[in-house]
Amino acid sequence: MTTLVDLPTVDDVAAAAETIRPYARRTPVLRTSLDGRPVVLKLEHLQLSGSFKLRGAVNALSRGDRPTRVVTASGGNHGLAVATAASLLDLPATVYVPESVPEAKARRIEAAGAKLVRHGATYAEAAKAAMAAVGPQERYLPAYDHRDVIAGQGTMGAEIVADAPEVDAVFVAVGGGGLAAGTALAIGDRTTVAVEPEACVALHAALAAGRPVDTEVKDSVATSALGASRLGDRPFAILNSPRTRSVLVNDAEIVAAQALLWDECRLAVEPAAAAPLAAWLADRAPAQLPCIVLCGANSDWTTTP
Repeated sequence: MTTLVDLPTVDDVAAAAETIRPYARRTPVLRTSLDGRPVVLKLEHLQLSGSFKLRGAVNALSRGDRPTRVVTASGGNHGLAVATAASLLDLPATVYVPESVPEAKARRIEAAGAKLVRHGATYAEAAKAAMAAVGPQERYLPAYDHRDVIAGQGTMGAEIVADAPEVDAVFVAVGGGGLAAGTALAIGDRTTVAVEPEACVALHAALAAGRPVDTEVKDSVATSALGASRLGDRPFAILNSPRTRSVLVNDAEIVAAQALLWDECRLAVEPAAAAPLAAWLADRAPAQLPCIVLCGANSDWTTTP
């Protein structure tokens, strides 16, 4: 059971911002209009490693005793972030991924210098194998249920508040909950609109049950990034709040939002990153001026003529 002592604080987010400053980009915001309405886009897909997850990985690996090797499991983006962070910090890294990992993400993990191990059909199976492989003086880094990881992800929310203080709600995608929890910590009394595909509902189910529960992960365009079968205990403790709105979107809405970002703004993001925009376009949660977090871009967009 997670206790309040285990939870990160706003002070932890501020400390994380200083820790990651030499390594992570401060990504820009774009004030624009979509669907005839004003909106702020947080361009976190421009982060090193192609997603927000670098923030949490660098923060966590910079704290505590230096391990001889870092081991993790990932559907793709966390593994790439850990591989990149380990390279920046001169640490060996091994990343376990399910056999269904998108090739674009697998290729980039290896290019970042990590050893890639494909294991199992699901993230949970890959994670079980990864944890069993951790040796003495090595460290397993969870993807989301970790105090320092959540605090690192919260630095993105702190940047939103600093650069666009007028926004009243932040729309953010949810897998295991680390980004949404960190965002909720950082944005004060603003609303966190936590968006999941209908096929992956770990937060939605946890809020309904009053605790994290195991859920079935079905096939979706966003499963590789948002396919956690169970919300983390720490994210749940933070997100189980009146300031959190949990909403669901379907695949057709995600794909349409992804296409709109390209057509209107020439922004190429992966499907998971388009889910928050899909929720806003469908009016699933009210906001006077929302900030939509575009959290990742680890898909292959180029083709050979």
